[in-house]
Amino acid sequence: MIHPLRQERFPEEHPDPIISFVGLEAAGGMTQPHSHGRAQLFHITRGSVTVMTQAGSFVVPPERAIFIPPGITHNSIYHTETEVRFLYMRPERLPAMPDRPFVVQVTPLLRELILGFMRAAPDYPDDGPTARLAAVLVDQIAASHVAPLHLPMPDGERLRAALAPLVEDPAANLSAETLAARANLSLRSFERHFSAQTGLTFRAWRRQARLMKAVELLAQGVAVGEVADRLGYEGPSAFVATFKKAFGVTPGRYFEGT
Repeated sequence: MIHPLRQERFPEEHPDPIISFVGLEAAGGMTQPHSHGRAQLFHITRGSVTVMTQAGSFVVPPERAIFIPPGITHNSIYHTETEVRFLYMRPERLPAMPDRPFVVQVTPLLRELILGFMRAAPDYPDDGPTARLAAVLVDQIAASHVAPLHLPMPDGERLRAALAPLVEDPAANLSAETLAARANLSLRSFERHFSAQTGLTFRAWRRQARLMKAVELLAQGVAVGEVADRLGYEGPSAFVATFKKAFGVTPGRYFEGT
């Protein structure tokens, strides 16, 4: 059972090394861009959310989480009614961590550590069992597997504007040549700038965009066949094969949580 005080938002100045909050967000809800002085673990237990940052967007389906370092401006869009657990961690208490957000797979151990922490009362002593549990929890986050659910965005405004329709609909009939023209670039310049700013070729980026949209749709309960059709795959089997190559499991297994 979640401790009742975990359903209240504590100020970030609170002395606990980790403060937390359990909440329910409505479908279609959107937060305004903001940042925190603490690092944040954004854990989804039911529903689906996209978290957007300047560096790109992240899809967070059930039993996944996103780690957001302190000071990173972000905002969220909730695609369905979503149960969330937030952990806010003092940065000086963290081990070496990436300085950019990343999506983590919530293993059974990490899930139980989060739940155990949520059961404990706030205002815990530094040398007590809750503090020791919190330290193990942080170690597990630092060592967690990074799931490939990040869609990097280019820094340049022209490229970002040109890509906007594909972010919304990765199956849109827009070629690299068309996007280059929208950005007032030659195809060669477009491809060079795109790779330099995202770390991906345009083809790989588009494949990642389709997979992220697929995760979003599957989390909303859309059938595999319909997802494959909406995203332009040749058929359900082609989609499942692509999904398994990227994530290591089929869509059904992926949403069982591991």
